[in-house]
Amino acid sequence: MENPDCSKIKIGISSCLLGEEVRFDGGHKKNSYITGVLTQYFSFVPFCPEVEAGLGTPREPIRLMQEGGDIKCVGVKTPEWDVTEQLVAVAKPKRDWQHTLCGYILKKDSPSCGMERVKVYRKGAPNRSGVGLYAQGLMKNFPHLPVEEEGRLQDPHLRENFIQRVYIYNRWLDLHEKGCNLRALQDFHARHKYIFMSHNQQRARDLGALMANHDCLGLDTLAQRYLASMMSLLKNIATRKNHVNTLQHIQGYLKTHLDNDDKDELSEMIADYRQGLLPLIVPITLLRHHFRKFPNEYVDHSFYMAPHPGEMMLLNNI
Repeated sequence: MENPDCSKIKIGISSCLLGEEVRFDGGHKKNSYITGVLTQYFSFVPFCPEVEAGLGTPREPIRLMQEGGDIKCVGVKTPEWDVTEQLVAVAKPKRDWQHTLCGYILKKDSPSCGMERVKVYRKGAPNRSGVGLYAQGLMKNFPHLPVEEEGRLQDPHLRENFIQRVYIYNRWLDLHEKGCNLRALQDFHARHKYIFMSHNQQRARDLGALMANHDCLGLDTLAQRYLASMMSLLKNIATRKNHVNTLQHIQGYLKTHLDNDDKDELSEMIADYRQGLLPLIVPITLLRHHFRKFPNEYVDHSFYMAPHPGEMMLLNNI
């Protein structure tokens, strides 16, 4: 593994996606978006479970096969070559580097790294019901870690969702590294509240209720429940409807400050976004402009209104 740039958020990644020649045929699957855009913001930690398991390069291709209720990983040409135990073993949470990751990008369709819809063969016929053995272990060991496949990153909404989860998870790890207490957790929630609203209104309220009724919980229990609820909530793709609701909620802080022309302009921008005529960055930029003139500490403190540049770039596409 390479030594990642400590100034950037660390992301685990299937080695072949960075151009490393670790595929069964000695090739790679270099992804230009990952290597050309995401490297500006993330430091990638490459890992190939098949190479780590000692399968060699080049090697016979492998596939998932169902026998009764069990899923095994075997050679395509040599079914008696069973590498199941090796791939399961490399997924065990014994590497310190995995604990420091804020996300993971996996190779789609891979019998070791595929996150979903991997071909599973039964009596010679495939169905897309499988999960790569390494990916399965990774997601079980780190259930709150943002994980995505490179193929799904082509969808702007899935891409935005994954990258936003990475930034939030990174801030969560920072919170605990600095020392989490109730006040810090409440501040974390306040700064992310509008992001939560844009993903799911009801679950955002439920998360707020968890914070409001914390007296019967110890800090560790509260933090673990909060993390689980938050990361589950964030898997919901933020919708245009929820973004409009959030924008209008924030707009309310300006109602006594703007003249009628500015109010109308802002309302029109939000309406145009609702209809798909403008990207999200436009109404957010206009709101930011008004809040520079009429500061509001709560809104200014919100990550929804002041995302990281890496998150900001995504708003042009949704």
